Amino acid sequence: MVRYVGVDVGKAKCRAAIMNQTGAIESEFFFENNTKGIESLTSMLTVEDQVVMESTGNLWLSIYDSLDIRSIKVVLANPLKTKVIASAKIKTDKVDARILAHLLRADLVAESYVPKGSIREMRGLVRHRLSLVRMRTAIKNKAHAIVDKYSYHCEFSDMFGKGGVAWMRSLMLNELDRLILENHLSLIESINLQVGMVDKTIRKIACEDEDVRLLLSLTGVDVYGALLIHSEIGPITRFSSYKKLISWAGLAPSVHQSGNVEYTGRITKRGSSLLRWVMVEAARTAVQYDEKLAGFYERVRARRGDQKAAVAVACKMLKIVWFMLSRREVYSCANTRRYGEKLKKIGA
Repeated sequence: MVRYVGVDVGKAKCRAAIMNQTGAIESEFFFENNTKGIESLTSMLTVEDQVVMESTGNLWLSIYDSLDIRSIKVVLANPLKTKVIASAKIKTDKVDARILAHLLRADLVAESYVPKGSIREMRGLVRHRLSLVRMRTAIKNKAHAIVDKYSYHCEFSDMFGKGGVAWMRSLMLNELDRLILENHLSLIESINLQVGMVDKTIRKIACEDEDVRLLLSLTGVDVYGALLIHSEIGPITRFSSYKKLISWAGLAPSVHQSGNVEYTGRITKRGSSLLRWVMVEAARTAVQYDEKLAGFYERVRARRGDQKAAVAVACKMLKIVWFMLSRREVYSCANTRRYGEKLKKIGA
């Protein structure tokens, strides 16, 4: 007989509520969020039971994997949507183990997509690289601030290239600013090494993944972008149409209705913010080299401005991505030379 198990996940302790088919709570208990505690939970469950918990950071991963290995169905709830549903149906905005079990029993859980292990690892890698690059950018900005403080002007095109760094180290600064600048430059050098190590692994993964190789044919998408797009989307079969993919990325326009009047507004921005970001970045590059996309961009820009035109191109490119991955085809307008260079870069 099916039982519904709600798990309120915490960093140290979790609370579980086991509910039967009539909606009665059979048992409710705490368990520690570690190997021993998770084992105590799984020992009380059978393959007929269903478990639901909220997606809270990475705290749910160990519990999810332990239950999944034992073929126990696990549903990962979207925190924001689940809170709205709980508030509407049960008149409370506090989502705990009991409420999660109630929602699962009533089939009202807004489920989050859980990628398989290899995709999760890929996501972790590309997100780690992004965090390193953002950290490096923040430190570069601090170095710029010190140079600007003395009104120095760099003659090098890249202030953080070999010549630019040597120039900064030759500047006349007071003792404290010299120390701070040296610290910043040392940190940038260290991060550059870390990024290089990550890029080496990214190229290796890209070479072995067919979806990534296909995505590289799309103008404006580099190795890192292709891996990020693939890791965020997962299997393209998740989306029955390109419209659903665009909506999931938050690039679909919002729709407003009033009586018989319907009009569209700004994009929803609900979904994968990283996928949305990388597609807009790719669009900015693509319009410089792809005549077809550039023409579309110019037509939209003339009517709606630069930013909206870039978003429109990103939306169009994501539609192309859906067709490419669904049909297992390279981009029809791919630049053969550039595509060959990208494949050569990953050793394919």
